[in-house]
Amino acid sequence: MRDSRMSLLIGIIVMLLASYSSSAQVPEVPTTAPGSLIDSDDYIRADRLGITFVGFIDNNMGAERYRKALILGSGWTRWPLYWDRVEVQPNHFDWAAYDALVATDMHHRLKTNAILLGRPAFRQDGDSIANLYTPIFADGSDDGGAADSINPENHWAQFVHHAVLRYKPGGVLSQLRGFAADQGIRAWEVWNEPDVPQFWSAGGEAYARLLKVAAIVIKTVDPDAKVIFGGLLYASDQHFLSRVLRQIRTDPLRDRFNWFFDVIALHSYDDPWRSGWLTKVAADTLKSYQITRPVWVNETGVSVWDDYPGPVWAFSPEQRNRLATAQQQAHFLVMSAAFAWSKGVEVVFYHQLYDDCGNYPAGTDFPPHSGELCANGACFGDAFGIYRNVRGAHCFSHHPHANTPRPVAQAFLLLAEVFGSQPFTPISLTGISDSVTLIIFQRASGERIVVLWNNTREARTVTLKATGTVANLRFMNGETTALSAINGNYTLDLKPATDYSFPDLESNRSSAIGGEPIILVESPGS
Repeated sequence: MRDSRMSLLIGIIVMLLASYSSSAQVPEVPTTAPGSLIDSDDYIRADRLGITFVGFIDNNMGAERYRKALILGSGWTRWPLYWDRVEVQPNHFDWAAYDALVATDMHHRLKTNAILLGRPAFRQDGDSIANLYTPIFADGSDDGGAADSINPENHWAQFVHHAVLRYKPGGVLSQLRGFAADQGIRAWEVWNEPDVPQFWSAGGEAYARLLKVAAIVIKTVDPDAKVIFGGLLYASDQHFLSRVLRQIRTDPLRDRFNWFFDVIALHSYDDPWRSGWLTKVAADTLKSYQITRPVWVNETGVSVWDDYPGPVWAFSPEQRNRLATAQQQAHFLVMSAAFAWSKGVEVVFYHQLYDDCGNYPAGTDFPPHSGELCANGACFGDAFGIYRNVRGAHCFSHHPHANTPRPVAQAFLLLAEVFGSQPFTPISLTGISDSVTLIIFQRASGERIVVLWNNTREARTVTLKATGTVANLRFMNGETTALSAINGNYTLDLKPATDYSFPDLESNRSSAIGGEPIILVESPGS
């Protein structure tokens, strides 16, 4: 354990949920951290790990959500800054709710990935945004400088300008609240999943313009900010990125503004292998245009079926399609992060801290049941959360163990402890006869980190060649065991994979989510 605060999440208590049939495990509820620890340097705040929706403008839990994220070691939060929630009337901006949210992020010293998203109805033009192609600057050009004012007729440019000017380090809010000089938002994501019609249906050409306008405004207001290409889901449209880059390639301002993005973001769900595969797909697409960019996986996760609000009665593969058990959800996170980092991903965000409403409308709620409510509309929901919702939540508010962590909480903490303390680099990704996945990293201080798991339905014992003589084995339940090399090898027992209904495996693996991963940390030259 890193220090005494980690004892807050020790152990996993197995219990049957009293109100309905479920195999979900319920970890011990963390003890409330003393208020004095909220600003403490004891938290890991891993630079390469984040959690989505630590806070957002509709939550009613305040500092408790942040305390939970900090205990787990998160260094980042991610949330949408909705244009239509700010510009409530033409040219009238109400920032009060977001001022409070950003100030809370800053108070807890979490870095913020803010998504510029949404449009007021009065700024709509079909599937796109009115006046999006109007010049960015009042002088009639797109290439003005910091001394030039933003064109009041380009409504998207005006919104982005106001947002960045307000929330950048040294910006309006910083001056009002007395933040430190380096406190503020420096990571601006332009839309969410623009390759999915649910979020953006105006096509790649219009998104290229949306991105260009935002990037030029952001860089004009804060040259040190990062512009993030909106997180791509790759659900069905495999060529969206290429279509956007094709538009940017002919733009005369592309080189001056770094092709209008500094980071590309990806979303990876259900199959952890996709976190590495999508990174390669995106990198190959960028390479075909002779550019490279850092990659973030700023959403990854899998929803649970065996715990409320999931369909706990769903015992057939068809009913549980792409839904995991609570224990598999924990395995997924470690595997997804390992695959992503093996391909050089900079930051991995787990989606999400609480179940909240998931993909369901606000107000969606029902008590735990055994399927009998399914004839009357919505009868199950998304259970992505590290934590189950509190009593009185906007959605799914009836869990018999409300506000308790799932096993994925311990998995996140394990990643923060192993990968959050110092820089690391990927060394290799290999397999043992397609049955075991083995991913190797090296810390800056020389320790070797090996993440491995079993992809088959039978327990396996594997032999791993040692580079030293002693190592620590880190397990999903938080335990650590010392291990000595014998004849230059470590002998490791790997648990089997369990049933997971995922019909579209894109590699030779026998299961999308393997058995319980273990992490070996080997001392250098030992």
